[in-house]
Amino acid sequence: MKIFWKRFKRNKLAVAGGVIVVVLFVIAVLAPFISPFNPNDIDRKHILEPPGARHPLGTDDLGRDVLSRMLYGSRISLAVGFIAAGIATITGMLLGAVSGYYGGWTDRAMMRFIDIMLSIPTFFLVLAVIAFVGPSIWNIMIVIGFTSWMGVARLVRAEFLSLKEREFVLAAKALGASDMRIILRHIMVNSMAPVFVSAILGVASAILVESALSFLGIGVQPPTPSWGNMLTSGKDNIEIAWWLSLFPGIAILITVLSYNLFGEGLRDALDPRLWRD
Repeated sequence: MKIFWKRFKRNKLAVAGGVIVVVLFVIAVLAPFISPFNPNDIDRKHILEPPGARHPLGTDDLGRDVLSRMLYGSRISLAVGFIAAGIATITGMLLGAVSGYYGGWTDRAMMRFIDIMLSIPTFFLVLAVIAFVGPSIWNIMIVIGFTSWMGVARLVRAEFLSLKEREFVLAAKALGASDMRIILRHIMVNSMAPVFVSAILGVASAILVESALSFLGIGVQPPTPSWGNMLTSGKDNIEIAWWLSLFPGIAILITVLSYNLFGEGLRDALDPRLWRD
């Protein structure tokens, strides 16, 4: 653990990404307390007002405070990211564990199914499913999660193929441990580090997909604020209200970049093959 923290702290970009991730999480949790206005309050006297003292990030085409909507939008984006990544991680872990541990026809069938899923462009698959089931926050979370588990499954499978031949697994089998106990208590525990990193990177990917769906109008529906549908509003008024596109775009950029930097830093720090000291 000391070596891990020592290596992680050396990566300044990863540390900065981790700090921003924590700050964004705190902002999302405290949004109802730090938001200066109700995000859905309409003020027709201050429509498309540029950033100023009363509205630090300006107002939109209905007079709603952009800062308040940004703060509440962070709750939606992070919730979608965490839940979708959680669904993908759990699904991938279960399928990858079964495939890697049992091998044989089970492994071959699972891998062919994963190959088929990977051959379909994920974003277009999400678009098709959302168009069929209808846009809602929960539908988006579930669809993104169940269309992005393949990478986790292949990662867990590779770990299981390597670990199931180790001495501690053979010893557990000799002592009569059940397959479920060996999978959960012996192999899965030792393969969690790369899975955790993959989950962190999956949060960034899910946030990006949700933002794209909302921007296209089939994601989170107004008046619920999300950074993606705020970008849509900004697109319609970009010539006269630049702040409507700039601030949500920067928020998406910083959030996704921070999660990626944090995840990459964790991967480097957790991989013993990269340790030189």
